[in-house]
Order: sequence, then structure tokens, then C-alpha cells
Amino acid sequence: MQEIFIDEEFRSILPALDKETYRLLEENIMQNGCRDAIILWEGILIDGYNRYKICTEHDIPFNTVEKTFGSREEVLIWIVSNQISRRNLQPIQLSYYRGLHYHADKRLFRNESGRNQFSEDLRHNDVKPHTATRLAAQYRVSARTIDRDAKVAEAINSIGQASPEAKSKILSGEVKLDKKALAGLVSAQKEDIEAVATEIERGIYKKKKPEAPVSSDTGDYSGSLYAGAGPLEHAIGGVADGLHTALRTYSGNSDMAELKAALRSYIDTLEGLYMSLCAGIREVQ
Repeated sequence: MQEIFIDEEFRSILPALDKETYRLLEENIMQNGCRDAIILWEGILIDGYNRYKICTEHDIPFNTVEKTFGSREEVLIWIVSNQISRRNLQPIQLSYYRGLHYHADKRLFRNESGRNQFSEDLRHNDVKPHTATRLAAQYRVSARTIDRDAKVAEAINSIGQASPEAKSKILSGEVKLDKKALAGLVSAQKEDIEAVATEIERGIYKKKKPEAPVSSDTGDYSGSLYAGAGPLEHAIGGVADGLHTALRTYSGNSDMAELKAALRSYIDTLEGLYMSLCAGIREVQ
């Protein structure tokens, strides 16, 4: 029998099954056998961890399929793409996987001697596509979302290094951390990340609210302006994502009146945000 190796980095990417789902999978395999092959890369298991564990524990035969990749980064991208295509993922999981794809893709391009699925395009065009822009088109989100997802993935992995259990709780949705809070952890000190991981693990984590900047007595209202700009920036990001989706939906649509109406709604939203911010500034002047 072929020797199979477990790679902890690859395994940590996959969300753990809850106890009931695992039990049902185990019962199904014990009754019907393992119908789906275990996927390997150079003997390393890259898909089918739960099936492999159940089969080895109960001495159930299984088939394997060996796939060929040029690097670990290509394997990671395949794992991510495979998970996104087959599962109903939570928003935090989707964000995490897109971020992993971004980081793996950046490492591929830094390896000038390596080859990947984009090598032919680079030779012909002599122009390196912007990673966030290309992945945004692939996943039908904005480039801004991909940039944020990269920070989310980095933060979740940092938490996972301190506590795999805390990482699992985040990705399972058991603990709710918004993406902005996660992205902010990228620049945090190691001890701060470890403290967050410990709180998540113990079930006592609570999101810290940032202190509002205090205006001086000289009439400086920059603190208030900063406080108002934060929510505005977040709202604009949501509008940008929606606009990007709308443009793709209406692409090629001959009904230009319908497209103009959709665009008008987004413009109205931005104008409303602008007026709200202006009103806030006037109040503190």
C-alpha cells in the first residue's frame, strides 16, 4: 500500500467537520464503502482527510488519485479553489480562502524561474497583471475586497499559530469577528494576537471599540472628521462591491435605461453619504 503523508499546512486550510456531520460521514462510509478517491500530490494528502481517517480507523479500502503540480503554491490554490467550488461557505470562510489564494499567487509570481497557469500570458504580454485585480475578476468582487481578504487570511493564520482551536472557531462561525477587525490585527504585536487567540479559545473574546479621537480646545475638529470618515469609508466599500456586481450583471444588456437606473441608485447613495459627512463637519465647526 502506498505511504500517505499528512501536511499540516494543507490540512489546516480545511474547515473541520462538526461532530454530527463527521458521524454521518463515518456511518455512510462504513455502510457503503469509500466511493470518492483520496487525492494526493507526491504522496501528500491534499483532499479527503476525513475519509482517509475513517477508512484507516475501520480498515476500509479506498482508492487514491495522484495529481501533478509544479509547486506548493499551486497545490494550495487548487485546494482553495476546490473548497470554494464544492461547499456552501460562510462569508468569513470565503474571505479567508480568497486571501490565501492572493498570498499563494503573489509567491508564484515572485518565483521568476517557476511556471504556473499564468506563465504563457506573461511571456506574450510582458506585463504582470495586478494580482488583486485579476482575482477580483475571477471571484466577482472588487480589488479592494481582495486586498482586505489578504489581510484577513494573514490575521487568521497568525491567530492559528497561537491557537489552532481559536482559528477553527473563527472559520466555523462560532466566534464572530468582522473582517475589518481581523484586518487590523495584521499590524498588531505578537503578544496582542496571542491575547486575542486566548480569549477566543476561552470563549471570552469581545470586540474592543476604538477610542474616539478627542478634539482640542482650539477649535480643531479633525478628530470628529476622522471619526465620521471611518464609517463613510466602510460604506463606500460596500457600495463599490455592489456596483461591481451590478456592472457584471448588466454587461451586454441592450436595455441601457435599466443600466442607467441601477447606476443612478449607487450615485444617490454616495451623494447621501457625502451630505451626511458634510453635516457632521458643520456641527463641530
